[in-house]
Amino acid sequence: MATRNSFREVELPQQKPHDDGALFPVVLSSDSAITELSSFEDVIRAHKPWLESLLVKRGAILFRGFPVISPSDFNNVVVAFGFPEMPYVGGAAPRSQVVDRVYTANESPLDKEIPFHHEMAYLPIHPTKLFFFCEEEPEAGGETPIVLSHIIFEKMKERHPDFVAKLEEHGLTYIKIAGDDDDPSSYTGSSWKSAYKTDNKSIAEERAAKQGTKLEWMGNIAKIILNPLPAVRENWQQEYIGGVG
Repeated sequence: MATRNSFREVELPQQKPHDDGALFPVVLSSDSAITELSSFEDVIRAHKPWLESLLVKRGAILFRGFPVISPSDFNNVVVAFGFPEMPYVGGAAPRSQVVDRVYTANESPLDKEIPFHHEMAYLPIHPTKLFFFCEEEPEAGGETPIVLSHIIFEKMKERHPDFVAKLEEHGLTYIKIAGDDDDPSSYTGSSWKSAYKTDNKSIAEERAAKQGTKLEWMGNIAKIILNPLPAVRENWQQEYIGGVG
């Protein structure tokens, strides 16, 4: 299927159809000879409104066959979209900054399965867009599964209407116990020091408070309490349940 100028839509066996027959995610390949990273960046900037509308309509975009090789290349692509950056403060997952806006996805053991979730849904302000990049394809595993949240929400309302009604009425309160060292065995094992980018308890409390979070101390262990948040939020006119996937 032909799409806007420098892109063409292609199909992969792993895609799943929406109820309306559209495939998820949409997969875009180069419709011209884009062999330089700078050319790809220029194309993104030129067609950003169209790409955003496609993202809203289809839920996710997979770019295939473009000259993005390194984390630095990936960072340049992210910057080309021009979206505001959300600093990774208060995050539950242990991550390391690779370059500028690029972080490792998770540093828990490779045999740990990470359930479906919404990125930082336990905070009042959360990312509205995420980018993923694979620098080195593993021999097996390593996939990042994604789902359409509004479809999950509709199915939950059909199967568990009373539970969803309680969530809508009461919201969600998140509580996490965080030590002063990262727990490498857990995919939510970031320490309070890593989460708030400091080893000073007072500074950690200030940064947490800006996110509507309270820290209670048990020695060097922090009990992180996030005030009740709406369990159901709207994003791009689609509903989802925070923290449930």
